[in-house]
Amino acid sequence: MATFGQARQGICSRCLLRLRHSQSGQRQLVFSGNAHGIRLASPTSTTWPPLRHHVQSQQFKPFVPPSPESLPKAAPPKTYRRTRKWGRRLLYLAFSLGVVYEVDDYFLYSSLARSARTFWLGLVVATDYKINFRPHPPLVNSIQDLHTRNAERLFDLLRTNGGLYLKIGQAIAMQVDSAILPPAFQKMFSKMFDDAPQNPWKDAEKVILEDFGKTPEELFGVSFSGEPGKGVMERTARASASVAQVHWARLADGREVAVKIQKREIAQQVGWDLWTFKVVARIYTFLFDIPLYSLVPYISERLLLETDFVNEADNSERMAQLVAGESRLRGRVYIPKVYRELSSKRIMTAEWIEGVRLWDKETLTKPWQGRWRQGSPGCRGEPLDPPNHDTVADVLRTHAVEEHLKPTRDWWKGPSGKGGLGVSLKDTMQTMVDLFSAQMFLWGTCHADPHPGNIFIRRLPSGKPELVLIDHGLYVHMQPEFRHQYSLFWKSLMTFDNKTIGKIVQSWGINNPDVFASATLMRPYSGGDNSTSDGIKRTMSAKEQQERSYEMQQQMRKGIREILADEKKWPRELIFIGRNLRIVQGNNQFLGAPVNRIKIMGNWASRSLVDSPDLSYSEKLLNLGRHFLFKFVLFSSDVVFYTSKIAQFFGRKQNLEDDVEASMKKMAGDMGFELNHRVFEG
Repeated sequence: MATFGQARQGICSRCLLRLRHSQSGQRQLVFSGNAHGIRLASPTSTTWPPLRHHVQSQQFKPFVPPSPESLPKAAPPKTYRRTRKWGRRLLYLAFSLGVVYEVDDYFLYSSLARSARTFWLGLVVATDYKINFRPHPPLVNSIQDLHTRNAERLFDLLRTNGGLYLKIGQAIAMQVDSAILPPAFQKMFSKMFDDAPQNPWKDAEKVILEDFGKTPEELFGVSFSGEPGKGVMERTARASASVAQVHWARLADGREVAVKIQKREIAQQVGWDLWTFKVVARIYTFLFDIPLYSLVPYISERLLLETDFVNEADNSERMAQLVAGESRLRGRVYIPKVYRELSSKRIMTAEWIEGVRLWDKETLTKPWQGRWRQGSPGCRGEPLDPPNHDTVADVLRTHAVEEHLKPTRDWWKGPSGKGGLGVSLKDTMQTMVDLFSAQMFLWGTCHADPHPGNIFIRRLPSGKPELVLIDHGLYVHMQPEFRHQYSLFWKSLMTFDNKTIGKIVQSWGINNPDVFASATLMRPYSGGDNSTSDGIKRTMSAKEQQERSYEMQQQMRKGIREILADEKKWPRELIFIGRNLRIVQGNNQFLGAPVNRIKIMGNWASRSLVDSPDLSYSEKLLNLGRHFLFKFVLFSSDVVFYTSKIAQFFGRKQNLEDDVEASMKKMAGDMGFELNHRVFEG
């Protein structure tokens, strides 16, 4: 056996490497019959595979690239024509959408985006109800859950869009429909009356400049730096609503005014918003077979007029004249003065009112801490005491924009600040019901938005309340014939004259007198034949809960169709008259039902058929005899009212309006829907 050193000669380099590796492992070389005549042997007797030697037989040549002539013809390059075409289209579309968005945002105040958002939500809600409104919904646990999620969707839309959308939500919230909507929607509508965010002062300043061509300083004669001899004005709004916001100012001549400035975006948005409202109502009328669209033109017209402050000024001055000419209201009701020279289509300047809001029942009733035979600030239109000049200058110097310059004027609360107006809630509510009854039955000019925020109460030197009515943008004007019919309808409700009731409502195209009579009185009408509720009870008594809920809401839809049976005959004025009735009923209930609201309104309805200036003397004389008979019949209403008041005196918590609401809820449940009048509070 040869050693490694003896055998390495004559071995190729490849085998040599293996031999070196073998040497490091202390292996020995042995000769065998392989190519080199050697083999490896180790102490462990490991046998290695035979080694093969490959010898390069060709001469080395460097790589030479092939000539172009020897190559095959090149394939045409890929152009991706379709991909580039669609890429260009997407680019153009994105650019166009960006341009439209910027134009819409800058010039149209997002009107297109608001409309698109509305159409999309309308499609989603309609599809959701089409699929899931059935006794056993396939994609939701119950019908109530279906109502809840769509109520949330609608509320988010109205709040996001703002402006006229909030006004439309408030209008719907006060209609007949809203009180019979599912609880989820009632809860949503109750939030429609929260304050809307106010616009910055620079936007309000632009509106003044656009309408008058003058700055606020030039138009109102004010100074924002406390310049002597000038008036002052707050740039932070005292109140903000869906359409406008109100700023306080004191002019150089001493008049304190409320400057109502329309939000700058409303003028651009109103046309688009009303068009969207009409289209959505048309689609829903078709999809759900409810005659809603016939009401839309009238509602749109009223809402459009509410954005015209010239119209509001006209209504305000007209109401002031009517109140001054009615001895039963003169001295009890006050309408603020309008300053035409400082007013336009988008700006209305009126007398500033100091008073207590109707919803502040505690301040209304707390003891008077002022002097005897002294009224509260501004009562009967008396001038208000001016703010301290040094205080104003100091505030303007330290607060550049968010200044509060108006004096508090709460001396009548006493040193402790715990006093109040000390007025009677009964007198307050009597004045309110008298005012709106006169509007409805005697004048035919009805304020359609008398919620507590639009009513102030002041104390007269006599200790009696003075009611101040503001915000005269939304009015209903009744034709004499319809006003006489409506007065007779109310009078017939009080005397259970079903024949006259049926005749009148049929002339209005209404096929269900019981439901309409109850909705008008805001209490169950027990003088009819109760055929509607009896029929519903018979058909629904044995149903399980889910099916009963479904059929109840189907009956509700049927009831609406019966009330709006003949769309051409149905008086559109009833939409907003019903709104007035429901708000007044809610106000009376909130104050503890201090007056017999139904008796007061019935008395005005009957008396108006005597006092109406457009009736002949023979008709007035005949109606006078009937009126005295009617007064005797109303005695039974007093018995019920005073029985309720005596029960309250001895500790009963519920008042007459609470009893009325409980009865209405019971009747509504029997007739297939759920009623909740607390949606009208606030």
